[in-house]
Amino acid sequence: MAGDALAAGFLAQSRRLRLSTLFILYVAQGVPIGLFWFAIPAWMAAEGASAADVGFVLGLTALPWSLKLVNGLFMDRYTFLPMGRRRAWIVGAQLTMIVLMAGAALVSPKADDVLLLAAIGFMVNLATTFQDVAVDGLAVDIMEEEERARGSGMMFGGQAIGAALATSLAGLATARLGPSAAYLLSAGFIAATTLYVVWLRERPGEGRLPWSQGAIHPRNAAIHVSAWLPILKHTLRSMIAPVSLLWLPVQLAGGFHYGVLTGATPLIGAGELGWSEAQITALVGTGQLLAGIAGLTLGGWIGDRFGARNAIIGMLVAFMALNGTMIAFTAMWSDLLVYRGFVFAWLAFDTVLTVVAQPISMRLCDPRVAATQFTIYMAISNFGITLGAWVLGFSAVLGGLTVVIGMVIALHMVALMLMLTVHYPRASPAAEAVARQLAEGEGPVPVRI
Repeated sequence: MAGDALAAGFLAQSRRLRLSTLFILYVAQGVPIGLFWFAIPAWMAAEGASAADVGFVLGLTALPWSLKLVNGLFMDRYTFLPMGRRRAWIVGAQLTMIVLMAGAALVSPKADDVLLLAAIGFMVNLATTFQDVAVDGLAVDIMEEEERARGSGMMFGGQAIGAALATSLAGLATARLGPSAAYLLSAGFIAATTLYVVWLRERPGEGRLPWSQGAIHPRNAAIHVSAWLPILKHTLRSMIAPVSLLWLPVQLAGGFHYGVLTGATPLIGAGELGWSEAQITALVGTGQLLAGIAGLTLGGWIGDRFGARNAIIGMLVAFMALNGTMIAFTAMWSDLLVYRGFVFAWLAFDTVLTVVAQPISMRLCDPRVAATQFTIYMAISNFGITLGAWVLGFSAVLGGLTVVIGMVIALHMVALMLMLTVHYPRASPAAEAVARQLAEGEGPVPVRI
C-alpha cells in the first residue's frame, strides 16, 4: 500500500514521500536565499560596497519574510481544493520566482545599483515567501506528530543545503560569468523542482493541474474556512493564548542573529581578510552545506532525544558562547582559522536551532488556519532578520560590529529565560481535536472541473 502511494505521488499516504518532498521543496526555497542573502551581498562587499549599502539590500531583501501574514491569510481563505490545499500555491509561487530571476538576468544590475538590487531581492523573495508559506502549511497538514522533529530536520536542513549550493554555485558563476549567470542558474533549478510538484498529489483523487479531473478530499472540505471572519477569529484565539505570545520573543531572537551575522560574515571576510566574493561565497557555501547536513542528522536526532525545550536551551547557550568569544577576541578576526570556525559554527548553530524549535510552532497551530498561524510565527522570526540587517547597517554609528553582536547575545538571553520558565506544548491539542471530529467519512468527493 505504501509503495503504491509512493509510486502514485500521494503525500498523505507515504511517510517517505512526505519527508523527501519537504526536503526537496526546502532545498528549492534555499536557492534564492543563498543567492540574494549571501552571494549578492558578498559580491557587493568585494566590489567595495559599504556596510550601509549591504545592510540596505539585505534589509529590503528580507522584508517580505516579515510580511508573510498576508500570504497565510490568502492561502487559508482561497485555494483550489481539487488540487489539494497547498499545491496550486506552490506551483504558482515557483513559476513567479522563475520569471523574476530570468528578468533579473536580463536587467543585470551593477554592484552600485543599490536600489535596483534591493528591488529585485524584494520581489524574488516575496514570491519565495508564498512558496514558503504554502510548504509550511503543507507540512502542518500532512505530517504526523511523531514525524515533526524528523520533518523539521528535513525542511530546514534542506533549506541550508539549498542555500549552500546556491551560495557556492552562484558565487562561482558570478565570479566567472557575471551575476546574470547566477540568476539563470537559480531559475533553472527552481524550474526542475516545479515539474516535481506538478507530478505530486496531496491526497488520492486530486488532480495534478487545474484542467485535470480532480476531486475534493473530505478532510480538506471539512476544515476549509471560506470566510475572512472565521479565519481571523480562529487565528486570533490561537495567537493570544499566553503560551503563544511567550513564544514570539524566542522567534524574534532567532531571526535577529541571522540578520546580523549574514551581513557581518562578508563584511569581516572582505574587510579583515581582503577576500573576494568568490572566496567568501565558497566558504559560506561550505558552511551552509555542513549546516544542512547537521540539520538533517543532528537536528532531528537532538529534537527526538532531548525534546524541543532542552534542545533549544542548549543551542542558545552555545550561540551565546560563540558570539561572546568573537567579542572577546576581535584582534583575531583576521586569522583565517578563527574566521572559518566562526562562519561554520554560526551557520550550523542557526540551522540546528531552527530545526529543534519548529515543532513547537507546529504544535501551537490550529489546523483550520495552519498557514496563517504558522506564518505569523515565521514572520516574527523573519522580522527579526530584517531588524538585524537594518541594525547592522547602523553598526558604525552604534560603535561597530562588536556592539551589534552584543545585542544578539542580549536577545538570546531573553529567549533563554523564556525557555527556562515557560511550559511549551509537547503535542498539538488542536490537531488532535480536529482528528477526532474527522474520524469518519474518508474518501474523495468528485468535482467536475
